[in-house]
Amino acid sequence: MRLTRFEPGLIAIAPQTGGSCTLNRVATGGSMPEEFEGDLAGAVFWGADLSGARFRDVNLTDAKISHSWLVNVDIDALIDKVVINGVDVTAYVNERDPWYPLRAMLRPSDPEGMRAAWAALEDEWAKTITRAQALSEDELHESVNDEWSFVQTLRHLVFAMDKWFTAPILGGGFHPIGLPNSGSVDFPWPGLDYDLTPSVSEALAVRADRATRFRDYLATAAAADFTRPVDVLENGTNPVQECIHTVFEEEFWHNRYAQRDLAQLETAK
Repeated sequence: MRLTRFEPGLIAIAPQTGGSCTLNRVATGGSMPEEFEGDLAGAVFWGADLSGARFRDVNLTDAKISHSWLVNVDIDALIDKVVINGVDVTAYVNERDPWYPLRAMLRPSDPEGMRAAWAALEDEWAKTITRAQALSEDELHESVNDEWSFVQTLRHLVFAMDKWFTAPILGGGFHPIGLPNSGSVDFPWPGLDYDLTPSVSEALAVRADRATRFRDYLATAAAADFTRPVDVLENGTNPVQECIHTVFEEEFWHNRYAQRDLAQLETAK
């Protein structure tokens, strides 16, 4: 059963097709739950107050918004055929987006597109690493606005690569310096050691090793490989293509976060 209507005071989460629909009633004006996950495809939000809501890692393809207020709205996303009040703003936005066309390269379906996306991501990361190396060791271990430090970001990317590529696709293990996101810390990841405090050079060396393995895999991968199902710890069975896309997304977004935080560290010097 799929959710068909979302009214004030009613929160409905529609599961995968064929499942039952879970409803939770919340008093009007009460606090909304902090997070929703799962399949809400086809849902209708009618008269719902979504002010202040945050949407992250969501698929809004074919979404329709009408009789609504978009005031002080900040959108950071891949856009294609976005029409606002009858005006197609796609070209206007993409021509002015410094992260386009890289943003549009992150979900390729063929080996050539996979290799091109990774090469472009490596080029961007090379610039970011060069920029970071102009700062001190202490600065690269420093958190900015309670976000991960640069070293912690590198450690997270090692973890993400191991979770979505090294373990499920190569059959390898997790490097002990890997750092999961806060919501996954309690999962029993094999081989991780949260007591480790690697230096910048150590973290960069492990990341470079993982990047080389990934590049070498893509160099010989065939399209037939991408549909093969693999088991991903914590996330169940996924096709290889989806695992590769997740690596691309992780690399893209965390490069942007790193550049944002490096800019603040540079200003503070």
